[in-house]
Amino acid sequence: MATTWGTKGNNSNTSTGTVLSSWSRQQKIAMIASTVLLGLLLAMSACSKQASKPALVGVSNPAQPASTSAVATTAASAAPATTVPATPKKKVHKKRPANVTFSEPNFGVSFRYPRKYELSSGEKAQPELAGLGAVPMNFIQPGGVALATVALPEGSYPGTDFSAAIFNVNVNRSLSEQECSQFAFVDHRNPDGEPMDPEQVEVGSMQFSRTSDFNGSMMKQAEAEYFHSYENGACYEFVLGLGTEGFGAKDGIEPVNRDEVFAKLEKILATVKIKEVEQQQVAAKTETTTEDSAK
Repeated sequence: MATTWGTKGNNSNTSTGTVLSSWSRQQKIAMIASTVLLGLLLAMSACSKQASKPALVGVSNPAQPASTSAVATTAASAAPATTVPATPKKKVHKKRPANVTFSEPNFGVSFRYPRKYELSSGEKAQPELAGLGAVPMNFIQPGGVALATVALPEGSYPGTDFSAAIFNVNVNRSLSEQECSQFAFVDHRNPDGEPMDPEQVEVGSMQFSRTSDFNGSMMKQAEAEYFHSYENGACYEFVLGLGTEGFGAKDGIEPVNRDEVFAKLEKILATVKIKEVEQQQVAAKTETTTEDSAK
């Protein structure tokens, strides 16, 4: 009996050991599996952290340019300013126009003339030709006033008998329109010796009554063309004058081309403009100038 019990006991122990041994193996397997699973989880976690780092860097990157810009700005402000030498400006030489405009606002008359010509106005506008005295006004009534004179340069025609050439402007407020179309002296170079009637001509944009006059000798001569126009209740007179003196083959001097000289003067006449002004203003100016001239 004892022997049987003892055998059963051994069987029981063996069974129990077998059960324990089997459980122990399962536990080990479970622990190993847990360890492997934990390792996998740790590895996955590590990969996940590394994968998320670029995103974090990407988020923080926008701040970097600002920091870099701030550093650059600080460096730029700290650096000494570089002085750039100023480039010297080139002088621009403006070419002056070839023609000059004369304007008399009180009488509303203006004209253009070459800059190289000489202008005189007011009391100085008393031209002379060939030393024969002042070029006379050609109004049929007194009261004329000289406004301006333009003279060609001396020596304009070297080797000729040219002495002087002028463009002269006068005005007379005391004449009527009909009287303005007449002249105190007219051209007498008619073959019959009879005075020639004034002719109506158009020069530039204006209509004129025209006549001419000649004075002098074989040695000194003065020739003038007179143009009258009635505007602003006054008679405007424009004189084209040419003076010559002494020529002859023995002196090697040739006569100047008169047509060429008068053509130059007529170019000035073609630019004349007379704008409308108050007649009282013209009258007052004429009276003042006449009184000053008398003194």
